Amino acid sequence: MKTFRIPPIQTLRNFLTYCGRAPSHLSDAAGNSRGPALRRKPFASLPEEGYSISFHRRSTLSTISMSSSEPQNPPPEQGEEEDAKATSKKAAKKEAAKQEKLRRKAEAAALAKAASSLAVEEEDPLAGNYGDVPLNKQQSREELDLSAWTKVRELNAELKDKEILIRGRAQTVRPVSKNMAFVVVRESGFTVQCVVTVQPEIVSRQMVKFISGLTSESIVEVQGIVSVPNVAIKGATQQVEVQVRKLYCVNRALPTLPITIEDASRSEKEIEEASKAGEQLVRVNQDTRLNNRVIDLRTPAGQGIFQIQSEVSYVFREFLHTEGFVEIHTPKLIAGSSEGGAAVFRLDYKGQPACLAQSPQLHKQMAIAGDFGRVFEVGPVFRAEDSYTHRHLCEFTGLDVEMEIKSHYSEVMDVVDKLFVTMFDRLNEQKCKPYLEAVAKQHPFEPLKYLRKTLRLKFEEGIQMLKLGFLYMFFSSNFVYVNTLQDAGEVVDPYGDLNTEAERKLGNLVLKKYGTEFYILYRYPLAVRPFYTMPCHDDTKYSNSFDVFIRGEEIISGAQRVHVPDLLEERAKACGIDVSTISTYIDAFRYGMPLHGGFGVGLERVVMLFCGLKNIRMTSMFPRDPRRIAP
Repeated sequence: MKTFRIPPIQTLRNFLTYCGRAPSHLSDAAGNSRGPALRRKPFASLPEEGYSISFHRRSTLSTISMSSSEPQNPPPEQGEEEDAKATSKKAAKKEAAKQEKLRRKAEAAALAKAASSLAVEEEDPLAGNYGDVPLNKQQSREELDLSAWTKVRELNAELKDKEILIRGRAQTVRPVSKNMAFVVVRESGFTVQCVVTVQPEIVSRQMVKFISGLTSESIVEVQGIVSVPNVAIKGATQQVEVQVRKLYCVNRALPTLPITIEDASRSEKEIEEASKAGEQLVRVNQDTRLNNRVIDLRTPAGQGIFQIQSEVSYVFREFLHTEGFVEIHTPKLIAGSSEGGAAVFRLDYKGQPACLAQSPQLHKQMAIAGDFGRVFEVGPVFRAEDSYTHRHLCEFTGLDVEMEIKSHYSEVMDVVDKLFVTMFDRLNEQKCKPYLEAVAKQHPFEPLKYLRKTLRLKFEEGIQMLKLGFLYMFFSSNFVYVNTLQDAGEVVDPYGDLNTEAERKLGNLVLKKYGTEFYILYRYPLAVRPFYTMPCHDDTKYSNSFDVFIRGEEIISGAQRVHVPDLLEERAKACGIDVSTISTYIDAFRYGMPLHGGFGVGLERVVMLFCGLKNIRMTSMFPRDPRRIAP
């Protein structure tokens, strides 16, 4: 192969000139001067056929590579026949000249096509309207007016004919022709269709080509005019289009992703219906989702779940602030177990035994001793249980409350009642409606049923419902509903805790009798409660404690606390806790402690049950369970 380099602007003209007469300034790839003496020399050595030209862009110079796809004819052998030698030299020269002319014509046409293509790209007068944004333009070089930006979720018909600027991900890119392409841009779960159409002085073919080459999930900035189509847009959440004027790629995603948003957004119903129709759709399993969590979180349902979780946390804080509570932050490294039992992460703390806090229980009680009256905390909680269930995690976010009580622990239940009814009302308002719809589209669920005044049942009443069953007459269908744990082969211990199946059965019974999926079960057996729980005044087998349930699953544990130091120490020993590891906690009670109580709830569990989801890992952004500690 022979390679020559020519300044790009003169590429075609000089090359064609060279085909006839080599210009004096022509140079080869090594930079050696080629004068008139090299006229046609490179072409003379090329074969008659199988010759190609490739045009390459190299910095400020263009390279013309000339190669042959066929081997050159070998030199004549000595044994050639005499009649071949007698061939007319004049006829041979004439034929060679003809072939040379045809070859040069083909070469010139090929080079003209390549040069023309490059020249159009280089000389695109609208090149400033699109392209990849260089890094040095993204390093916070200058401050811009943020009011110029519009969120995708805010795009609506009221913005018709107005120019907007948005940033998001190129969810899908669909070229229609050389003159038109569609791009669906997504921001925080909301999508809008952007239309790129060739228009004089606005959008060039090169711009359409650039946009058509964008990879899915790349970050883009789009400037354009809002338009309202006459028909509904099925592929986007926003019912407007953006007529693109400018588009820049801020950061390109890899061409092939480990999972696609389309596959990760698919519901089980879609997969099953497609399977019945003979079509096999991709099902993204839970481990694959969690291994590629940053992509899984981009799905509409993923965005919706954590927007709802944010609202739960916000309402929790807001409500308690209005009720006179003070937010506190307690240590997560403690000397001894805060709940008792073996489910604790133990570690070495500078040569001393320590553990991760199972709850902020001890320190929020000490805050009450410090005269804060009413406190709450939102923070991590650690449980070293080997629980491989749909509702247990080794680390979760705890929403904890502690408060003085005047006479009865029902005051704590009153706070629970008002707090969660307020929370459910807020989640059902317009603000969260699109998030709930996004979750329900992939994971269908029925809205939570709850009462304006939360139902309260004694633990003994719940046990009676489970033991005897509840006869409920469906007058409309004329049959009797009977549901008992005996039917399921379960045994109910009146002084034991409820297992998962018992909780679910009781939840069904309560729903059918009282029409609610949210209720409080109080006066639990003392044996199944933590050491700091106050025993009942009339029967020490029971305690002043309660649990709260949503859709047949427990989400809250609460109680009146023991405030007498001697009784507290006695209860700790009975639960197998080394009192020396919590001596500073017990000492706080020796300086005077008011009557108090409180409760704790797992944030992830509240969201899971409110949205009717099947696994708590869906509501933990980066879940930690007995098998998972990454990502």
